Amino acid sequence: MRNIDLSPLYRSFIGSDHLASLVDAAARSEKQNTYPPYNIELLSDDKYRVTMAIAGFSKDDVSIQVEENTLTITGNKKADSNEKNERKYLHKGISERNFERKFQLGDHVKVLAADMENGLLHIDMERVIPDAKKPRTIEIGSKLIEN
Repeated sequence: MRNIDLSPLYRSFIGSDHLASLVDAAARSEKQNTYPPYNIELLSDDKYRVTMAIAGFSKDDVSIQVEENTLTITGNKKADSNEKNERKYLHKGISERNFERKFQLGDHVKVLAADMENGLLHIDMERVIPDAKKPRTIEIGSKLIEN
């Protein structure tokens, strides 16, 4: 793995201490498996959708968890012993293996809903910036006293 020197960025950006952790998280995500395939859509300026192709999985086989800006989607296919003994495949192209996919969420991104339709899992998200974090105009000559 390459070592990246971020010191030039620290001279230009104020408060970007967590930038190194984001680069580290991106490097870790490159090692992830490519199964299952997914899309990330931009629905509007602050709305996103992740769509995963998880054919063969039911709602009970999939769990979605958000913890500290990490969205984790896990699929555990429950093996039915009777079904495996009865079926003999000439070609098996539909993978039903277990998976875990992680996504790093940006600051203030909230998961709104999840839905499964026609073998596709849709997860809707929105960036909700609190009023305290939104840009504000400071007039020259004004005095702002904060508690």
